[in-house]
Amino acid sequence: MPGLRETGDAIRRFILTGVEEHPNDITKLTADSFAISTQAVNLHIKKLMRDRLLAKEGHARTTAYKLVTLSEWNRTYSLTSPLDEYDVWEKDVRPVIGDLPENVLDIWRYGFTEMLNNAIDHSAGESVIVQAKKTAVNTEMLISDDGIGIFKKIQNDLNLSDERHAVLELTKGKLTTDKTKHSGEGIFFTSRIFDSFDILSGGIYFSHTFGSPEDWVLQRNSASGTAIWLKIDDHSARDRGEIYDQHETPGEYSFDKTVVPVNLAQYGSDDLVSRSQAKRLLTHLDKFKTVVLDFKGVRTIGQGFADEVFRVFRREYPAIELIHTNANEEVEKMIRRAEENTI
Repeated sequence: MPGLRETGDAIRRFILTGVEEHPNDITKLTADSFAISTQAVNLHIKKLMRDRLLAKEGHARTTAYKLVTLSEWNRTYSLTSPLDEYDVWEKDVRPVIGDLPENVLDIWRYGFTEMLNNAIDHSAGESVIVQAKKTAVNTEMLISDDGIGIFKKIQNDLNLSDERHAVLELTKGKLTTDKTKHSGEGIFFTSRIFDSFDILSGGIYFSHTFGSPEDWVLQRNSASGTAIWLKIDDHSARDRGEIYDQHETPGEYSFDKTVVPVNLAQYGSDDLVSRSQAKRLLTHLDKFKTVVLDFKGVRTIGQGFADEVFRVFRREYPAIELIHTNANEEVEKMIRRAEENTI
């Protein structure tokens, strides 16, 4: 009965791909999605558990399911002697992640070599650890060095007053502390192309999830060096080209469009009220032809902040297309007020 077999495969695939986001209610979600009973779903879950693809935790109301780690690999490399990121990819990492669709392999090749190269060129550390973990659905990788820390290095090189300012600079793109070796695009595009991208360095934790318009930053206990996690579905249909296209002007082949999460310019309960905060937000944005300011999560802005962004910056850089999105009514009112004063 190939039809029944195909339906069963689809149900089990749905469970596997959805369980990380819905560990406690995957049974009900699957039953509702396929219009079948929870008892029928449980039969599929039991098969996945027998196949050691899925594991169960807790009992009754506390029951949760999780993907089983099928394989793990790690290796430590010295940064005090010559290290070539592409050699590491070809000889060690590529065989570990296995046979994947070419588009996913291309994403891994790009992201891994970019992140390892950053550790080699910028960390000033002595070693870097590479770890890979595979489940039935996805591959996750950790690249962790014992160097100065990415946010601290950016803070020092750009004379920033706070490590958190470094995160804001990274989200804009085109940030590099060594123009002779790097374009400043590596971390930006890597963070945008994987399902999830996370950095822990110093006391700052930065995270971006694919499809989410905003990034977020948390204060954590201080951690030495830089740890970067990359994760993507083994059968993702994503293509590097589509990510580039989102940041290029049609008909041109240059990285000239950026989307900036404005909420990264505010810390804790601080509102965005001052011109100095606006200038921090606007730093390096003159490198782009189109700038989209995403105000999601911003409760209010002050007159000085709005005036600096939407009047002063526009007057100084009239050729830059400045767009804003996701502004609430109060923020929108301040923006309109600043724009009306533009000569």
